[in-house]
Amino acid sequence: MRARLYFMLAFRNNSRSPNPVLVSVFDILKARGVQVEIGIAEQMLLRPEELSVSHDLYILKSHTDLWLSLAGVLHLQGARLLNPYLSCIAAQNKIMTARRLHAAGIPIPRSWVTGNLSLLNVVAARMPLVMKPFDGNRGNGVHIVNEPGELAGVPLPPRPVLVQEFVPSCREELKVAVIGTEVFATRQHCGTNGTLPQRIPCTVSAEVRRIALRCGEVCGLGLYGLDLIDGFDGPVVVDLNYFPSYKGVRDAAPLIADYIETYACADVPAARRLGDVPAAKALEGVPAAKSPVEVGVTSRQ
Repeated sequence: MRARLYFMLAFRNNSRSPNPVLVSVFDILKARGVQVEIGIAEQMLLRPEELSVSHDLYILKSHTDLWLSLAGVLHLQGARLLNPYLSCIAAQNKIMTARRLHAAGIPIPRSWVTGNLSLLNVVAARMPLVMKPFDGNRGNGVHIVNEPGELAGVPLPPRPVLVQEFVPSCREELKVAVIGTEVFATRQHCGTNGTLPQRIPCTVSAEVRRIALRCGEVCGLGLYGLDLIDGFDGPVVVDLNYFPSYKGVRDAAPLIADYIETYACADVPAARRLGDVPAAKALEGVPAAKSPVEVGVTSRQ
């Protein structure tokens, strides 16, 4: 019997349309006979003490604190998650990730942490800085400080921040997306005549490929993305995240579907697959995502 999959999706109330890559992944898996269920934690009412493992594989797409917490509940019960839960938790923390990548010899900007921004004056006098929430994403809460006087204008961060040297580049940031051992890259070009910016595929150099695969090896990720800057001394990794959007990546959906299906069935004897035994009822009857604007599919597939 085919695997039973559960996709943990993010709630985005400002989404104009569903992620077309995800919609295609769902369609491909369903066409293969895979049982696909999706859920948005923010639209559910759950009792964490009663949550139990009811699927062969949970795919953690969301980066929200709520889904990460519930993924932890399932992880403690032995659930299989993609990407692995501990890898996602570590990748979500930019401070931990910076140390891990640096220790592995992966090029990253020089970094600092502090709870007192005035202590950065001596650093800001030498170089421009980028300040990021330690668990931020989508560029939220990022501040660029060009000289010490600008530090006073930065709001006191409510949570820890990672401060990094600003790496100058004459080109647009390189968005790298990885599916297993397949590495893709895009650059975002500004739209013209009122059109939205688009990610244009570009060639992956041998150095970028080496860095990208090494990041996945070090961080224990199989579906992930990197932001790279073309520094004067070569590519520099400025951000890493698990399960990116894969926008602009040609033929991403079938590759993602292949990777997920292979991962779901790997090292799991057929007799032990949850689809062959009575499933737990933890998520049955719970309202899942129903808006096609948010996910493009119904709650149960």
